Amino acid sequence: MSQLLDAARQRRIEALVRRAAAHQGEARRLLEHKQQQLLQACRRNAEPAAPAVATATPPRSALAELLAHIARHSSTTAGLKTVHEHRSTWSRLGIDQRLHQALAQVPGNAGPLNTQRLLLQALTLMRDASPPYLQHFMAHAEALLWLEASNPTRIVARKAPARARKPAGKRP
Repeated sequence: MSQLLDAARQRRIEALVRRAAAHQGEARRLLEHKQQQLLQACRRNAEPAAPAVATATPPRSALAELLAHIARHSSTTAGLKTVHEHRSTWSRLGIDQRLHQALAQVPGNAGPLNTQRLLLQALTLMRDASPPYLQHFMAHAEALLWLEASNPTRIVARKAPARARKPAGKRP
């Protein structure tokens, strides 16, 4: 508990030093006086074991803690960067493979307005223009397909029978 209190006092003293540097005149004098009072209070509340306190390292600032944390995790960050690069490569290869499989399934006699052919042409153009955009688009499309397939209560629309579709006004 006393370490937490000491750390809080240290932060308050640091804040007063920064504030005092930004002011001049009477305001600066008052801030420096308050800083001195806090320093004296810290000395009075220090534990009697002076040699132990003197050899202990002073509490580190938040910036020092952050830098230490970054240094501890810098090798992990490099590994994660490599994993991310490989994942994007595998994702790109997977999309290219699925696109080639879909192109192979297009019927040879498909007309110029065939839906499957038009969709594959659009995806091919998207891949040529912006491969990252195609990856993003395919991720969304796959997520939507998965959601549709995983919904057990979906209602499948069926076409009405041919005789029911005849207009009521035309009877033979």
